[in-house]
Amino acid sequence: MNVYKLVGRNLEITEGIRAHVAQRLSKLERFEEHIVDARVVLSVKNDGTTFAPHRVEMQLNVPHGVIRAEEARQDMYVAIDAATEVLERQLKKFRSKYITRTHRGELPLETVTPEPDEEDMEVQIVRNKRFELRPMSPEDAAMQMEALGHDFYMFYNAKSDQVNVIYKRRDGHYGLLEPHIS
Repeated sequence: MNVYKLVGRNLEITEGIRAHVAQRLSKLERFEEHIVDARVVLSVKNDGTTFAPHRVEMQLNVPHGVIRAEEARQDMYVAIDAATEVLERQLKKFRSKYITRTHRGELPLETVTPEPDEEDMEVQIVRNKRFELRPMSPEDAAMQMEALGHDFYMFYNAKSDQVNVIYKRRDGHYGLLEPHIS
């Protein structure tokens, strides 16, 4: 992969690190037709309390979604290797599902309504994450969720022009949450 953005946080990116990232990402060239662009963020946490201070975040933009890997290790080179291996596994899965879906049809979806939680718990938000919503079909969202290894995925449904959530049910099928204001 020739074109990617490499960013360092609390870290000077040396030629050795740059070459190692390039060498590891070159393993993904066989998936190049599925990769729109890539971003690699390398960071070091120097607070003395973190077991694995070297963190690697890799993101590949693919048609109808994103594939991400985050790894933290004691050694930056080992973290880069681990994140690249995760991306490679996810790209294999994405390519397989993308080809299967293209040739055989769409993934099964089931529309469900969530039941309210009856427990009265104190809620503490510990992380706030912002991300770009891309228009896609529920089937593409299911593929994206699987590629990321998540249990649910929020997306902008191109068919209904609404924000929806797709999730993996315990029975292995998919559920689709569609908002309805009454």
